[in-house]
Order: sequence, then C-alpha cells, then structure tokens
Amino acid sequence: MATMGVATMEELERRLRVLEDMEAIRRLKARYCAYCDDGYDADGIAGLFTEDAVWDGGIRGRAEGREGIRAFFQRAPLRLPFAVHMVMNPVIEVDGDTARGTWYLFQPCTFADGDRAVWGSARYDEEYVRVDGAWMFRSLKLTSFFWTPFDRGWARERFA
Repeated sequence: MATMGVATMEELERRLRVLEDMEAIRRLKARYCAYCDDGYDADGIAGLFTEDAVWDGGIRGRAEGREGIRAFFQRAPLRLPFAVHMVMNPVIEVDGDTARGTWYLFQPCTFADGDRAVWGSARYDEEYVRVDGAWMFRSLKLTSFFWTPFDRGWARERFA
C-alpha cells in the first residue's frame, strides 16, 4: 500500500511540474509580446532567446543567434512603429527540459511604409528549452495568414 502512495505522489509531482512548466512558458510568451508592444524592446526580446536561437518571421525576415535577434528587433520599429500582439489558443507540450508550442496571433498594427493601419494574423510554432531553471525560446517561426489594410479587411485585400 505504501508503494502505491509513493507512486501516486510521484505522478502528482510530475503532473504538477508539467503544469508549472506550461505556465512558465505562457509567461515567457507574454513577456515576448509585451516587449514587442513596447516599441520592440530589442534587449528585452533578445534576453528571452538562447544564444543559438532562431527567430524566423517568414516574410518578415529571419535572425539567427541572440545578437542577430537583438539587431533585427532594433530595426523593427522602423517597419512597425505600433503593434498589439494578441496571442491565443496555445498548445504547449512539455518533455522534460524541452517543449514545443503553437499560438495564434491577431494583431492590429501600423506599417511605417505609408503609415498604414493594418490587421494581421499568423501562427507561431515555437521550441523552448529550460536553461538554468528558466524557460527560453530556442526557435520561433511565424507563419502569416494575412496582413491587410484596416479599412479594407482580409476578405477584400490580402498582402504581405
């Protein structure tokens, strides 16, 4: 009987750890969005990624390594001076000290080129790793569904 109790306790501890890890990854994603929406704080964003991470925005560009990611986001406000990252529908799968996640993005923003109000929608596919007890991005891939003028909507006009 005592052995069964220990196994049950171990299972509960494992399950609790996974839930805590999932919550830590949600907070990591929330910090990423907050830094993006605060004028693309390049130092803050870069600090969320491992040294060898990859940020792949598809049509938005690609950056490799923490310093490459920092440099990319230092230029981001020149392209997107305003953005509100609303992420939703997370699916997070934890496997020890690594994890994968997908999120959907809906984003009102301003394209600097032409000072255009734009709606955007995309999917994030991400890999995370625990480093010194904290979760970090190992890779982030953004797959765009649409970026379209606010006044026209995604049904009438889609552009990249």
